Amino acid sequence: MNDCSGLDKAYHWLSLYLVEGLGNVGAHNLLIKFGDPLSIFSAPYEDLIKVDGLGPRVAGNIVNKKFALDPEKELKKVQQFGARIISFEDPEYPPYLREIHDPPVILYAKGRPIPQALPFVAVVGSRHPTPYGTKAATNLGFGLARAGVGIISGLARGIDGAAHWGCIKADGFTIGVLGTGVDMIYPASNAKLFHRVLGQGTIVSEFPMGTSPEPRHFPVRNRIISGIAKAVVVVEATRKSGSLITAAQALDQGRDVFAVPGSIYSGQSKGTHFLIKQGAKLVERAEDVLVEIGLDNVKEISGGPESEKEIPNGLDDLEQKIYRVLGDYPKHIDEIVRQLQLDPAQTSSALLGMELKGLVKQLPGKMFVR
Repeated sequence: MNDCSGLDKAYHWLSLYLVEGLGNVGAHNLLIKFGDPLSIFSAPYEDLIKVDGLGPRVAGNIVNKKFALDPEKELKKVQQFGARIISFEDPEYPPYLREIHDPPVILYAKGRPIPQALPFVAVVGSRHPTPYGTKAATNLGFGLARAGVGIISGLARGIDGAAHWGCIKADGFTIGVLGTGVDMIYPASNAKLFHRVLGQGTIVSEFPMGTSPEPRHFPVRNRIISGIAKAVVVVEATRKSGSLITAAQALDQGRDVFAVPGSIYSGQSKGTHFLIKQGAKLVERAEDVLVEIGLDNVKEISGGPESEKEIPNGLDDLEQKIYRVLGDYPKHIDEIVRQLQLDPAQTSSALLGMELKGLVKQLPGKMFVR
């Protein structure tokens, strides 16, 4: 396969994407000028050099078909993995993503086709969330999915994973955007989630097959998360969190930004509180997002997989008292003892029994949550 003229559309688009030194903005300028990849590769050097942002080196690379990777071998890897190429002109290409400054020329994808009529909301946040943050992200993913909204996130551990799982539990459609190739499971601990997303949504990336995780990839990835979405919700984040980069990109792209408030004593809430101070809309539940983006009449929704429950049956008086004072933020056993004026040994024994029943969870440092 030495000449693009005999190849299918996936190969043409992949070839354009892989031209050495050509970025997304330059590629789109070429498409505006020449219409499609095949015409670009057929254009003379004198015409190519006139395109805005295209220097002599890149124009020469197009004429000489100099690629960063062999397009034929790359396409074969895509096919062997059971993935596909979504080109910028493909009907499956997310419509909101087309509107950003530098939309990917192609997306690598594996999983179900992306529904064009489905609105998406991004839910992002800390990789090291509190139990409160995990619960909030799960409930948001669940509630938004129940309302007929797709969930998009970065398939990372923490808030991302919780939002994906919430959507999956509601039988919704979810998109995981990777900072690696679509054939790379990162982190490895997310293997189960990776495969569930493939079955109930799709995984996308603009990075070639086999691309390993590198820090510089994730800000690039984040613009796709916000680009596909109508709105971005940040659940928990420190002031230096990558989620704030996603929020900034969302604002640049004209998207609504929301933030879930947290404890003033939690470092994981510093970033979300900063966003709220800067004008992000405060979110307590899925309906808050739906109303703001005009989708509050999609479906009736209520509750969630992690919604508040009544006191479980089968608890004795002491266990009921302890259960009532526990919540989503960790509480030290000494604080429980002081608050309820209980005997420490009895409290410890009751908490152990409740933990064995799956009603409470012990965290490091003798901290407990429901």
